[in-house]
Amino acid sequence: MGLAVGVLVVALIVVFAVSERDRRGPPVPEFAPEFAEETLDGGEFHMAAQRGRWVVVNFFSTWCVQCVVEHPELVAFHDRYRGDPNIRLVSVVFRDEVEVIDRFFAEQGGDWPIVISNTGRIAIEFRVTAVPETYLVDPRGRVVSKFTGGVTLAGLEAQLARSGAAL
Repeated sequence: MGLAVGVLVVALIVVFAVSERDRRGPPVPEFAPEFAEETLDGGEFHMAAQRGRWVVVNFFSTWCVQCVVEHPELVAFHDRYRGDPNIRLVSVVFRDEVEVIDRFFAEQGGDWPIVISNTGRIAIEFRVTAVPETYLVDPRGRVVSKFTGGVTLAGLEAQLARSGAAL
């Protein structure tokens, strides 16, 4: 009986350890993956062209409740830093339709680049586990922070400051 209890305890410890690891998700990539993909406005966003500036890469979907909740914070962030050549915001759509995305941004605001092609590949390369997820990339292309769940203007600014950005 004692052996069975011991085996059960060890099994539970392993299950909890694996579950905790899975909740944290895969490790954040050291450098932001390079991609050049089509945007909602018909242009292209080139990650490599962003070297020398801070980039906030937001993964979202219009059907994601937390994504909709965080959207006004992203609009406020973009409005505040729109004229700053050292800070850039880009969103990468995840499993959504172009017409729905277009309508969402027309109604909710926001005019930063919205990547709409090969977004599944980009999400895999960034190791996204669920939307919304947001990554802060430094001017050298290094991923310095990952936000799981919604972001706020204050949270983005605080992380930028902690990471050495001149705000």
